[in-house]
Amino acid sequence: MRSSRRHFLKQTAINATAIYSASSSLSALAQQRLLKLVVPLTPGTTPDLIARAIGPYLAQKLDINFTVDNRAGASSMIGMSYVAKTNDLNTLMVVPATTVTLPYLYKNIDFDVINGFTPITQVTSTSFVLVVGTNIPVKNLNEFVLWTKHNKNLFYASPGNGTHHHLSMELLKQLTGAEIEHVAYKGSAPAFNDFLSSQIPAMFMPIQVAVPLSQAGKLRIIGGTLKERHPNFPDIPSLHELGAKDFNVDPWYSIWGPPNMPKSMADAYRNAIISSLTEPAIKENFLKQGLIIKTSSPSELIAFTRAESALWAKVIGLTNIKPE
Repeated sequence: MRSSRRHFLKQTAINATAIYSASSSLSALAQQRLLKLVVPLTPGTTPDLIARAIGPYLAQKLDINFTVDNRAGASSMIGMSYVAKTNDLNTLMVVPATTVTLPYLYKNIDFDVINGFTPITQVTSTSFVLVVGTNIPVKNLNEFVLWTKHNKNLFYASPGNGTHHHLSMELLKQLTGAEIEHVAYKGSAPAFNDFLSSQIPAMFMPIQVAVPLSQAGKLRIIGGTLKERHPNFPDIPSLHELGAKDFNVDPWYSIWGPPNMPKSMADAYRNAIISSLTEPAIKENFLKQGLIIKTSSPSELIAFTRAESALWAKVIGLTNIKPE
């Protein structure tokens, strides 16, 4: 009896130790769960700012650690390719609208820019504005178009081929007949500098950047790229209402997951993201960046992404834009 009792107690202790050990391991693994927010651009860009703003709230709501993983290069294709091929479903990707133009600018992309990912939600919308130097004798869109037609060797600046600054002007030219040539710079800073020093007369610029410069008398704003007026800047008319019929360029940002992410998991991420966007700190942060919080269902995200893809395919095809 005593021997059996000792054996029973010993076995019970062994089982308890095993259960405790297994429980500890599971707990440790749970603590090691890591949400990776991939940004296919450099730190400081808008997708990076979005990822770093929502990351802490997602981590709290999902009870998971998080990190922002900047995988910049090849016009976002390095980071996007990584997400398209990863087996880690605890991965999300924050991308700008211009990623839909990649198939029309580059050959041999090893992923599908729309169907190669799991749609989660749009996050924000914003606006660019058409601006001219204060020395340019135009105050509205009609005067701008006539000015470009009556003056030769006019140029506009952009931070590079295929950027929203570039595509917006080419679309405007196609809709209005404006005649002005493109100068591609290597980044926003040199483009802005040459524009502000009056070496270049016109360009498109993010609305939150242009408004303070306009208030300081350094440039003149003609109109915004959204079809409706930006809610944070209601005094700025849209180019659509000024006569560029149906002009609507929305530099939106969205979040996607790897392909084949289970619906329940994608829904959980989407719900946490939407909940995070109601946080006052995020609202204030995005307001400073000129960002309008705007979410979507996965099907809505796919639909408008396809519409954007078709729009830019036409613009790029007519303009014969080439990557730098």
